[in-house]
Amino acid sequence: MLIHYESAFLAFMKKQLSTPKPESLYEPTSYIMELGGKRIRPVLALLAADTVNDSFAESLPAALAVEIFHNFSLVHDDIMDEAPLRRGKDTVHQKWDVNTAILSGDVMLVWAYECLNAYSGDLFKELTSLLSSTARKVCEGQQYDMDFPAQSKVSQEEYLEMIRYKTAELLGCSLQMGALCGGVSRVASQPFYDFGIDLGLAFQLQDDYLDAFGDPETFGKQVGGDIIENKKTMLFLLALELSNTENKTILETLFKTTPADPSQKIEQVKALFIQIGAADQIKQMINYYTQKALDQVDQFPVKDEKKEIFKIFSKELMERKL
Repeated sequence: MLIHYESAFLAFMKKQLSTPKPESLYEPTSYIMELGGKRIRPVLALLAADTVNDSFAESLPAALAVEIFHNFSLVHDDIMDEAPLRRGKDTVHQKWDVNTAILSGDVMLVWAYECLNAYSGDLFKELTSLLSSTARKVCEGQQYDMDFPAQSKVSQEEYLEMIRYKTAELLGCSLQMGALCGGVSRVASQPFYDFGIDLGLAFQLQDDYLDAFGDPETFGKQVGGDIIENKKTMLFLLALELSNTENKTILETLFKTTPADPSQKIEQVKALFIQIGAADQIKQMINYYTQKALDQVDQFPVKDEKKEIFKIFSKELMERKL
C-alpha cells in the first residue's frame, strides 16, 4: 500500500549518501543507512504530508532527518548492548571498532539536523524544535531501559513511559513533521503525533507479547528472548500484579536465574503468564492503544477517504499473529 512512498524515499536517500574524506568516518554512516529495515518512520512522514497536501516532495528532507536520527540511535544502542548483528549483518562497531562507531554515530546526528536546513522560517523552527525534543526523549528512554535491570521494582507506568520515549516518540515525531511539511499548523498536526504515540505503544506491547507467544517462523526474533534475559517487560509486570504470593515468588525466583538450557524456564514462565492472566491482560492493553490510535485518525484535518489509509496501515502493522 505504501510502497511508492518507500521507493521515493530510498531514491532520495541514495542521492544524499556519499563517502567524503575521511572515508573511515563516513563509510560506516552509508553502511548503516543502506542495511535496510522497514523504513516505517520516513514513510509515515511522507504519508502524513501527502494526506494533508496531496504532495510529499517537500517532506523528503524531514523524512531523511528522522531516518538518519533513528539509525544514529541504533549505532549507539548496539554499542551499549554489545550486539554483534543488526538486520542480519555486522553491527558498525563489530565491522569497524567501537571508537569509529561512536564518532560515525555522532556525525549522523549532525547530519540529521543538517537535513532540516532545507526549510526556512517558522517551519524550520518547528521541525528543529520537534526533532530536538524527540531526540532528548529517545535518550531518556534508552537510559530508563538500561536502568530497569538494576531496579528492584519497575512500575507499569514507568515501563509505559520507557517504551513511549524509546519507541513511540519517534513515530509521533515522524508523522507530525510530515504534517507540518504539508502546511498544517502545530495545533492541527497534534492528532498525527498522538496517533503515532498510541500506535507505537500498541506495537511495542504486542512485541512484548509475541516475544513469549509468537510464531518463531514469522516473529523474526528468538521467541522467549526477553525471558532468557530476565527483562521486566509488561507481561512480567502484569503477572506480578495479578499473582498470588506463591506465584509471585516463583516468578521473581525464575527471573533471577540464567540456566545453560533455558527451554524449561521459558515454558514455565509462559505457563504462569497464561495461568495468572497476564497474557490476556496485555492483549487487552494492545487493543486499547490500537483503538486510541484509530480514534486519533478521526481528528485528522483531512477528508475521510484519506483517513482510511491510516486505518488500513494500522491494521496491517498490527496484524502480526496474536
